[in-house]
Amino acid sequence: MRARYRIPLAAGALAAGTAVYAAGFEARSFRLRRVAVPVLPAGAPPLRVLHLSDIHMVSGQRKKQRWLQSLAGLRPDLVINTGDNLSDPHAVPETVDALGPLLGFPGAYVFGSNDYYAPVFRNPARYLAERLSGRHGLNGNAAPARNVPRNPWPELRDAFDAAGWANLTNTRARVKAASLTVALTGLDDPHIRRDRYAEVAGGPDTDADLSLAVVHAPYLRALDAFTADGYPLILAGHTHGGQICVPFYGALVTNCDLDAPRVKGLSTHETPGHRAYLHVSAGCGANRYTPFRVACPPEATLLTLTPRET
Repeated sequence: MRARYRIPLAAGALAAGTAVYAAGFEARSFRLRRVAVPVLPAGAPPLRVLHLSDIHMVSGQRKKQRWLQSLAGLRPDLVINTGDNLSDPHAVPETVDALGPLLGFPGAYVFGSNDYYAPVFRNPARYLAERLSGRHGLNGNAAPARNVPRNPWPELRDAFDAAGWANLTNTRARVKAASLTVALTGLDDPHIRRDRYAEVAGGPDTDADLSLAVVHAPYLRALDAFTADGYPLILAGHTHGGQICVPFYGALVTNCDLDAPRVKGLSTHETPGHRAYLHVSAGCGANRYTPFRVACPPEATLLTLTPRET
């Protein structure tokens, strides 16, 4: 074979092998991460919070369903679901079945854009172009394309509500988790401009043992508002951890205006005079039209909340 043909063929073979790995192996290599966060009052017992996000369920994803069911074996004190459960309008029953064992624990949820709207194909290169241009996921000004079918999200909401999970759609709630009273403040998805912070402003519930802030997409306006109001911990998803990352470098995009170094895991967020912990879940799924992950396996996180350091 002539040398001039070898390089293109080798490059093509490498690309094909990477695609098979990214979609067939890594996207199905589910992980559980464990993180400790010191946000409880002195003397409080540890609180175990299971953070789930971006399930993006498609009918027939049996391995993902079994893995989600197995997480009930952790026996968390509280489950927080930060949205984008669906990537298939027919997958609500399978999503509820997969989460069924976890619905027996105290929980709360917000929805993301993919809960409300059926997925459509979008060129993944668009997100990189936005990052390079400085538009950073449209700064929260994204809107679903016209004529996009809606998902049957009310069925999902009704199942969560029937199980006793708190709906945090631009509202507040209180739940009992282990021996602690946890106050929760949530926003609807900033990515499609459904967040209404004015409806929940006012800061943490001082009568609760702990106050948490919950949102799907970690746009800076939401993080700034929660942090300035004094919330000690914010939970979010949406970013997929960058989804396609460069080994030993990290994420190239976040699909919002959050900086790439904080695209997943535990970090902090600061406003003048205030500092909050921020946990962004890399999620355990992907849009059905881009079912790839590279150097960013799907995950859930068990957060162990501990007393604040003195």
